[in-house]
Amino acid sequence: MEIILGKRLKELRIEQKLSQREVADALGLNSVTYLHYEKAQREPPLSVLADMAKFFGVTIDYLLGLSDY
Repeated sequence: MEIILGKRLKELRIEQKLSQREVADALGLNSVTYLHYEKAQREPPLSVLADMAKFFGVTIDYLLGLSDY
């Protein structure tokens, strides 16, 4: 699950032409913490996962690879 989440976070970030720092700042996260999520080195808590989904305009299921939309 972590690998899919990291891959999807990176894809969404690149599609929106944002840096890791910009995403981290928008989510109120340390940029290193966000980097760990994107590289699948850590799993975010549910509250952060929900914030990520809202920020990118996708569902949590999409971020976790449970759906393709």
